[in-house]
Amino acid sequence: MDYERHHRPSFTELELTLDEGDEVRTEAGSMVSHSDGVTVETRAEGGLLSSLKRSVLGGESFFVNTFEAERPGTLTLAPALPGDIVQYELRDESLFVQSSSFLAAETGVDLDTKFGGSRSFFGGEGLFLLELSGRGLTFLSSYGAISVVSLDPGERHVVDTGHVVAFEDTVDFSVERVGGLKSTLFSGEGLVCEFEGPGNIWTQSRSPDAFLAWLIPNLPSNGAGNGSA
Repeated sequence: MDYERHHRPSFTELELTLDEGDEVRTEAGSMVSHSDGVTVETRAEGGLLSSLKRSVLGGESFFVNTFEAERPGTLTLAPALPGDIVQYELRDESLFVQSSSFLAAETGVDLDTKFGGSRSFFGGEGLFLLELSGRGLTFLSSYGAISVVSLDPGERHVVDTGHVVAFEDTVDFSVERVGGLKSTLFSGEGLVCEFEGPGNIWTQSRSPDAFLAWLIPNLPSNGAGNGSA
């Protein structure tokens, strides 16, 4: 399976070139188009309980689409939010991904949710992270541009929880408040994730929560603009 990314970095599409027999799992609703001879099957990945956990707790769709090439063809995918797409090849390891950033993966990659206890992302990004494990290519999407931060052993880096895309399983993390309670409530920042290397973390330049916090107060109220007194 080969891939190309078009229209980077603001409105990236992922084009996969599939050989006969290739299969790829994708987040439901991410398909833009596919060529003739590529079929799709929608199912609850990993069974009912696993799908419920991933959907209700991980913030992902209950269903996962599996595309299979009955003959060579192409499949084009795009995430829900405008931004970039990065690839990561798993080699019998794990990658932790924030809710909404999973786009697609080869069928050798397993999807699950991982509870982090008191260390979890409880600041609007959910109590659970998606855990991708196994072997194969996986593709992650962002809201805005993606940056990679490479940490040496013992090196620390702080990221707002809304800007985290993913991190390798070699990276330790904890979720902390920004300063004291007053700073958390009034600074506009809230919670941050403190990472400690070694390993890589991926961040996004925009936060969905920050966008919603701006958008919702600016939405017209019911009846606005209908001419009623």
